[in-house]
Amino acid sequence: MGHKAEKAINYFKAGYNCAQSVVAAFKDDMGFDENLALEISVGFGGGMGLLQEKCGAVTGAFMVIGLYSSKLHQDNISRKNHSYALIQQFDQKFRSIHQTTQCSELLRCDLRSEEGHTFAVENKLFEKVCEKCITDAIGIVEELVVLNHQ
Repeated sequence: MGHKAEKAINYFKAGYNCAQSVVAAFKDDMGFDENLALEISVGFGGGMGLLQEKCGAVTGAFMVIGLYSSKLHQDNISRKNHSYALIQQFDQKFRSIHQTTQCSELLRCDLRSEEGHTFAVENKLFEKVCEKCITDAIGIVEELVVLNHQ
């Protein structure tokens, strides 16, 4: 496991959500403080506000990609186009590993219900699924940033 992935898992184990964990792992590279990283991404965990839509590790990665693209390009059109292209590449790579980017499909339980949350805890889904999604998201972002930085 790489340094950023390890940092992200440490955030996750400390109680931060998957989106927060991914964004905070890149805080130094992107030049913003830890509080901003954790605050801006807080609502994206649990598949965006516990709606179990887009995986929080994925949305966290999208935020990092947007920040990365903004540092490379001064005008908004170039920033958007670069971000969109990298996000599409990220999505394809993440889906090739997990077959989906939907939190509900990744976890296969409803975290909003007591039964679903208990199922997730008893079956260690946060460790088995969420931690894998976090580390994969970090790895894909690192790969895309390196590929596009050459």
